[in-house]
Amino acid sequence: MILKTFRWAFAVTALGLAVGVLYDGWEAFGIVAILAVLEISLSFDNAVVNAGVLKKMNAFWQKIFLTVGVLIAVFGMRLVFPVAIVAITAKLNPYDAVHLAVTDKEQYQQLVTDAHPAIAAFGGMFLLMIFLDFVFEDRDIKWLAWLERPLAKLGKVDMLSVCIALIVLMITAMTFATHAHQHGGAHVDKAQTVLISGIAGLVTYMIVGGLSGFFEDRLEEEEESEPRSAVALAGRAAFFMFLYLEVLDASFSFDGVIGAFAITNDIVLMALGLGIGAMYVRSLTVYLVRQGTLDDYVYLEHGAHYAIGALAAILLVTIQYEINEIITGLVGVVLIGWSFWSSVRRNQKLAAIERESEANDSVSVS
Repeated sequence: MILKTFRWAFAVTALGLAVGVLYDGWEAFGIVAILAVLEISLSFDNAVVNAGVLKKMNAFWQKIFLTVGVLIAVFGMRLVFPVAIVAITAKLNPYDAVHLAVTDKEQYQQLVTDAHPAIAAFGGMFLLMIFLDFVFEDRDIKWLAWLERPLAKLGKVDMLSVCIALIVLMITAMTFATHAHQHGGAHVDKAQTVLISGIAGLVTYMIVGGLSGFFEDRLEEEEESEPRSAVALAGRAAFFMFLYLEVLDASFSFDGVIGAFAITNDIVLMALGLGIGAMYVRSLTVYLVRQGTLDDYVYLEHGAHYAIGALAAILLVTIQYEINEIITGLVGVVLIGWSFWSSVRRNQKLAAIERESEANDSVSVS
């Protein structure tokens, strides 16, 4: 099962490392390997959340996620996105942006760093909305019940998550954004940029998430009334879920792309290393779905969403302050590890109760 699910990730790893060696020798090999590990550590929570959405999709769309989705993730977000950001913020045409990335790596890195406030605001707001909508929903299974019960009650207030997100964005614009970190340690006022980018992230979440939720609800209604007509509608629902997953992956990749500049400013090595990491995240998502891991360890999804909330906060803070990528990765790993451990303990308790019940039944019969 592991070999079947991860075979493409293994193949891309071998190919990516080989290309790195051919491109710039064994030093490039090491850089590509480090970037791959960085991407995996920062995006493990992404895989868990993706799995929660992907398990609702059929085998065809899971395959699309692993093929077309990977092309978008590897080439779109890890290669085209950094160049597009420079082209937009520096008002360059695509050719000049690519030429700059290849020929003047220092200037290219400076422009990407200067664009970080806009990137962080967009990604931070998108991820914050995912976290808020999760914790404000009343769920049958609660991990941190002392916190999730009162939050579920508050969640009955219409548009509460949107209101809180906008308040967080305004506070960010009036605090961190007024002294935004720029290349070389300078600080400038980026309040307007952060506001616009943050609102764009919020609107993107509401459009893509709203459409996927709408078609999912329609699918459930059609299946109850007319099962035969559900096939086409399922395609629309899955399509918008796929878009939602791609935007979600994009938001998760922001910190990885920005963090990669701490290791190298070579766009080719970045694309190779982060692309390898993206393949493992994609494969891990499918593995979690096919193994039913989220059903067996019920708190994993909770831990991943708390990690999303932490990442959203970190992205907004990094508008002014630099935060080491190791800290960002560790926060997600600790929260998911904690939720996994809690799930194991829950399963052990349920198994013990079941054994005790069976023993009592056998005694009663005898």
